[in-house]
Amino acid sequence: MKRFWNWVRDETNPEERTLRLEGAIAEESWFDDEITPAVFKEELLAGNGPITVWINSPGGDCVAAAQIYNMLMEYPADVTVKIDGIAASAASVIAMAGTKVCMSPVSVLMIHNPLTIAMGDSEEMKKAIQLLDEVKESIINAYEIKTGLDRGKISRLMDAETWMNAKKALELGFCDEILFAPETAEDSFAFSGKNAAACLLNKLKAKVPVTKQKEPDRIPVDALEKRLALLRH
Repeated sequence: MKRFWNWVRDETNPEERTLRLEGAIAEESWFDDEITPAVFKEELLAGNGPITVWINSPGGDCVAAAQIYNMLMEYPADVTVKIDGIAASAASVIAMAGTKVCMSPVSVLMIHNPLTIAMGDSEEMKKAIQLLDEVKESIINAYEIKTGLDRGKISRLMDAETWMNAKKALELGFCDEILFAPETAEDSFAFSGKNAAACLLNKLKAKVPVTKQKEPDRIPVDALEKRLALLRH
C-alpha cells in the first residue's frame, strides 16, 4: 500500500493535528479495498479536536475521494483545508469537506467530468456512459453543498475542465479565504468606520438629554438610537 496521506504532529501543540494529502489519491482503486479506507479512518479518529488538512494532489480515484470526503464531513470537530499547490479532480472533491477552505495565492483548483476506461459492445458503452453521468451528479452534490452554485452552472464548469486560481475560486465559492492575504484598505476602513460610529453613538447618548418618555426639549432614547444606528452600516 503506497500511502498518499501523512499525519504530522507538533509536539509543542499536541492538541492540533495536521494531515497532508500529497500526490495521487489512491493509485490503486479503493473499490474492492476494505483495508486501506479502514486504516485511514482509524488514524483520523485516533485523536480529537480540530484538524488542518493540507492538499497538494492532481486527483485520483473517485471512490477513495468520496470515502475521504465522507469521513471528513462526519468528523466531529472543525476541518480546515489548506491548498498549497494543486487540488484537482478527485482532490478538489476532498477539499469541499473543509469547514473552511483556504488556498495559497499561488495554488490552483481544477474541476472536470469524471473519466473511465471501458471495453465491450455498444451496450457496455451505454452502461459506462450512464455510470459516468451518475458519478458526475454525485460530484456535483459536493460542489453544490460547498458553493451554493446552481447545478447547471457547476455542470458547465466541469464540462469545460475549469482551472481556478485562488481569487476565482473565492469568487465562485470553492474556497473561503486566501492564505497570506494582507488586510485590504477597504476592510480596514469598514472596520474603523464601524468602531467610529459606535464610539460616536455612545458619546451622543451620554451628552444629549434623553428620556424614555416624550418630554419638551428631550429626545426619546429609542428614537436617538434608531437615527444613529444608520452610522453602523
